[in-house]
Amino acid sequence: MSLILCESLVRIYQTGSIEVQALQGLDLSVDAGEMIAVVGASGSGKSTLLSILAGIDAPTAGRAHVDQWDLLAMSRADRVRYRRQTVGFVRQQTASNLVPYLSAKQVIDLPMAAARMPKRDRRERAGELLETLGIADCADRRPSQMSGGQQQRVAIAVALANRPRVLLADEPTGELDTTTSAEVFEALRHVNREFGVTVVVVTHDPSVSGQVERTVAIRDGRTSSEVLRRTATAENGDTHVIAEEYAVMDRAGRVQIPREYREALAMTRRVRLALETGHITVHPAEDQK
Repeated sequence: MSLILCESLVRIYQTGSIEVQALQGLDLSVDAGEMIAVVGASGSGKSTLLSILAGIDAPTAGRAHVDQWDLLAMSRADRVRYRRQTVGFVRQQTASNLVPYLSAKQVIDLPMAAARMPKRDRRERAGELLETLGIADCADRRPSQMSGGQQQRVAIAVALANRPRVLLADEPTGELDTTTSAEVFEALRHVNREFGVTVVVVTHDPSVSGQVERTVAIRDGRTSSEVLRRTATAENGDTHVIAEEYAVMDRAGRVQIPREYREALAMTRRVRLALETGHITVHPAEDQK
């Protein structure tokens, strides 16, 4: 059963007389314990999706459930409980995740203190997270005394402090160099395996999105395609990763054909469909050739 389920999700922003549809009927399903990457061009809707899942923003229409929560029917008090108990959130800007005058163990303690966790349990949980993420030596350091990679791993620890079921990360490696990005992403993979937390990462970095078993692409406010990866073993025992791209069909049967496919065959307003044995073919309309 899906831990995260979005169906026909819509988010409309109104600025004066201008209406912007950030999400236009998006569908997404994520199983418990899964780790996925969400990719898309700027303005595609991926950060809006993450804000909705984090309880920061509210959908306009459609359906969105995370665990037992209905994100369209939550009161303000529900949102506080949801963000405190069910989801953890890591932002791209390292400075936004931490507090300049607090040490790593102090900032990890904050969400647990807000949840009224006993002091002894808070101390043990902070130590566990610092150790698991390989930053035990940063316990008494403030952000200015840590590298960017260390700061992001502390941010991951803060997001995990109250044992959420879902960890959301918005471009968590966007401000880091290649080596440090790999370290931070490996930390996300590690907590996914170690704690069984479901991880959703929004990223522009193909080296990051290529390391998960499923990458979901968003175009124009809808999920358009998914890349599924699996490890295959050759006859000589060598292993290699096979990546296959699938178009996503919504409940109304709509499929987004990638732009490069459309342009290659000069497909524009109409296409011709043909039902063949075991598959469907898509052809450019005769009057478009």
